Amino acid sequence: MANPGQRPDGTPPATSGGSRPTALITGVGRTTGIGAGIASQLAASGWDIAFTFWTAYDERMSWGIEAEATDAIAQALTARGAAVSAIEADLTDTTAPTAIYDEAERKLGPVTALVMCHCESVDSGLLDTTVESFDRHFAVNARATWLLIREHGRRFRGRHGDGRIIALTSDHTVGNLPYGASKGALDRITLAAAHELAHLGISSNVINPGPVDTGWMTEAGRAGCIRQTPLGRLGTPQDTAYLVDFLCSPQGQWINGQLLFSNGGLA
Repeated sequence: MANPGQRPDGTPPATSGGSRPTALITGVGRTTGIGAGIASQLAASGWDIAFTFWTAYDERMSWGIEAEATDAIAQALTARGAAVSAIEADLTDTTAPTAIYDEAERKLGPVTALVMCHCESVDSGLLDTTVESFDRHFAVNARATWLLIREHGRRFRGRHGDGRIIALTSDHTVGNLPYGASKGALDRITLAAAHELAHLGISSNVINPGPVDTGWMTEAGRAGCIRQTPLGRLGTPQDTAYLVDFLCSPQGQWINGQLLFSNGGLA
């Protein structure tokens, strides 16, 4: 992908402390995850990377904690030429977005692109979702998204047209009430930013990557998704990473305020 330092008019983007702009990527806790794939691709394209993770979330999930994942991800990004800041953050905490930006700016300078891959995702339906789980999903998937976008808008001082906001979403609904509903709220919040932050020259888009097997799918689920996809395979983190890389490049600037389906044509 084109180097983010190359704008259509041939001039570099505004940066601080070096020639590489900074991307903040949330939800980068596992080496096999979409967040890690995006971080790797952006690092290769010339971005410095601040990323967040939350070990307590992985501990609750079926896949468990991946030992030394944070170090492995950081080392891989460094090998691609990026300066790196790894930040552990509980996004149910309303003070976390401010603290994340403080740390990212302290280590790497101003943030140009915000890419949100974080989520709370626990399957449950209309009859068995608890109030606690519902509130946690909205705190992480909707409220934290708003607070991160707000922080990005308040702090962005880059050149008009350089700023980026990208969020990952899902269209799950049946049997996945709190996740699907909170992702729907995430969509509206992120798309609103394309208009409310227009004066700053920040584009804002949502990506629905479809089913990407990063360790959470059952064999039956994998087979079913493959049958429904014309290309006959599941999505990969790299599929999403390529699209994010393009959106973050100067060539992707004109795509704004969109919910993009990058799912191989999943029916």
